[in-house]
Amino acid sequence: MSLHRISVLTLAAAAAACAQLPTQKILTLDVAQQIAQEALAKCRADGYKVSVTVVDHTNLLKAFVRDDGANNVTVEVGKMKANFVMAYGRASAPPANAVPGQMPPAAGTIYAQGGLPIKVGDQLIGAVSVSGAPGGDKDAACASAGLAKVADKLK
Repeated sequence: MSLHRISVLTLAAAAAACAQLPTQKILTLDVAQQIAQEALAKCRADGYKVSVTVVDHTNLLKAFVRDDGANNVTVEVGKMKANFVMAYGRASAPPANAVPGQMPPAAGTIYAQGGLPIKVGDQLIGAVSVSGAPGGDKDAACASAGLAKVADKLK
């Protein structure tokens, strides 16, 4: 075989390998429900009536629970926290330079703690948010408890 033919075949094989589609991890329904239930359980144990929202990588609702006694505002604020995570790829919270009362630039988001990214490595596969505890730090702690429960599955 000539050196030219070997070079052409090598380049063709390399091009075919590069043309493969990337792989995408997805948030399964079972994992989403487990995150939601564990976050709710943590908040209940702490005496908080909350709503928990879990969305997938397309920001579509994957799991949702609203505890008895959690009001309608928790539903809306929880969705805005999840929207924030999906829009910015980080936990929901105001940046250090935020002006008090200022709204985030993306519509339908909120500067409030309690929304956390769901990641496999560096890949964002969804978000979990909790709303209704007396303080965003407590919402975030409940969301974190939900993620901790499934940490072994997010690898």
